[in-house]
Amino acid sequence: MKQTTTYLLLLALIAFVLPVNAQTNKWRDIYTAKKKDTIYGIAKNYGITIDELREANPEMKAEGYTLKKGNFVFIPYAKPEQPVSSKPAQPIDDLTKRTIRIGVMLPIHKQNGDGLRMIEYYRGMIMACDSLKKQGISTDIHAWNVPIDADIRQTLLEKDAAKCDIIFGPLYTSQVKALANFCQTNNIKMVIPFSINGNDVATNRHIYQVYQSQEQQDEAAINAFIGRFEGYHPVFIDCNDSTSHKGGFTKALRKKLDEKNVKYNLTNLKTPDENFLKAFSTKEPNIIVLNTARSPELNTTLARLNKIKQVKPELQLVFFGYTEWLMYTKVYKDYFHRYETYIPTVAWYNNLSARTKALENDFKQTFDEEMQQALPRFAITGFDQTQFFIRGLHEHGRAFTGARNESNYTPIQTPLHFKQIGGGGFQNHTFMLIHYKNNNAIETINY
Repeated sequence: MKQTTTYLLLLALIAFVLPVNAQTNKWRDIYTAKKKDTIYGIAKNYGITIDELREANPEMKAEGYTLKKGNFVFIPYAKPEQPVSSKPAQPIDDLTKRTIRIGVMLPIHKQNGDGLRMIEYYRGMIMACDSLKKQGISTDIHAWNVPIDADIRQTLLEKDAAKCDIIFGPLYTSQVKALANFCQTNNIKMVIPFSINGNDVATNRHIYQVYQSQEQQDEAAINAFIGRFEGYHPVFIDCNDSTSHKGGFTKALRKKLDEKNVKYNLTNLKTPDENFLKAFSTKEPNIIVLNTARSPELNTTLARLNKIKQVKPELQLVFFGYTEWLMYTKVYKDYFHRYETYIPTVAWYNNLSARTKALENDFKQTFDEEMQQALPRFAITGFDQTQFFIRGLHEHGRAFTGARNESNYTPIQTPLHFKQIGGGGFQNHTFMLIHYKNNNAIETINY
């Protein structure tokens, strides 16, 4: 009886497998998913792309798909490489003609928030590399876990470190100098993706520093304000927030307005209605600046503006806000549109964008979890930075500097363009205004 049962099961399995092979003749294997498997992990183990795996398993393309233990996964053969060009062979070090070797030296672990954020950033990089492969750009990525207490010099002894063409990292200031010296010695481009202290970028031309200091962002915001709001009447509202750090910005902006002989008014949230109203012009559009970015004071200001608009509906009121306000869009979006709000920033997470939604959906399907609720999103940051630099190296080789005219990549969240600091390295000079127009459209103004 046992032998008969086994025979019948074998026939059933053959009946299941044979028609598939007869019709397609392309499955390399049929894999049974285990508990902790992910789409990315299976694709990597078999040396195929995520898209190749999804093409073989169309159900994976469905919105909300989750890989579960016991699922059968059809493993296709990897697509053949593109035929080699008949042109004369290029030198092996020509980055435009060979695989680009990427190093990642960040705290990639689950012990604390830094590690979890960098895991997500790294996953965004992986997704970018997978996307680049479809466009014929080959990459080889190596990642090293470099936590805050690590001696990065030990990591640099690893045999693959010196072979990198570009290294993303580190996260911590104490590790910058050793990695910068290593990259300089080995002619490797070094991308510092997040905020650090120090000014090594000024002396080492291999460094690409994405982070801009608050002072640099404030200067860009002031220049944008002066250039865009000529003919407006500035109104500065003191919000009595002793915890605010925005007083430096408003002081510098007022100084610049004084230099240009632009008249403005000062008022206070506690000022009685009659005097509060006198701060606003009835002849010119008013551009309003608070000395805090906090939500409670913004809420109080909006209530007062609504009140004076009832008294004088002809008043033209426009807000000039702060990057932090982008975190409040769920609550204040309608008000931002009503008061033609301009928000200065260096990155914008646009949850309404089709590209943003598509990448978030791919991330969830690939790694079986949502992106962290951070602004900007770390996975999208990793995706944008990898696309920008690897495309640049593929197009221009080692001559790539990150200048605006060298890249045609349209970012999802984080625009990049770099300028050289003297004879040293390169620093990102991206800046933009997000304009919430009163017709409910959102305009991005790049500088």
